[in-house]
Amino acid sequence: MEFRDVIEKELANPKLWTLITFKTPYGPGETMDQLANLLEELGWKITFKANWWTADIPYGVIRLDAEHEGREKIILGRWILGSKCELLKIENLDLEKGKNEFYRLVDGITSTLIHDPVIRTMREQY
Repeated sequence: MEFRDVIEKELANPKLWTLITFKTPYGPGETMDQLANLLEELGWKITFKANWWTADIPYGVIRLDAEHEGREKIILGRWILGSKCELLKIENLDLEKGKNEFYRLVDGITSTLIHDPVIRTMREQY
């Protein structure tokens, strides 16, 4: 991903959540793998990863939990399909704001899939 330097700088922020909004030419799986690989190249160990997306509108959310030098970070990748990788916005959020943003983003995607029993069960657990 071309915006490696910006992400590296923002990961130094002490807030728990880092929200990265970007365009990508790749599908959901490859986009998540590329973001995870970038974090690993920067020295972060991925401890959890998940991906939510919708086919109706080509966008999704990636969640990566990572550790580095005794620090924990939750990285949310909010992506939309585009012709190339392009960073749109990056921000750091405290615990409550990050958690609320995560739930809002996942809810926005899963609301189109509410009739799916697996998704419905997952939503109830949150």
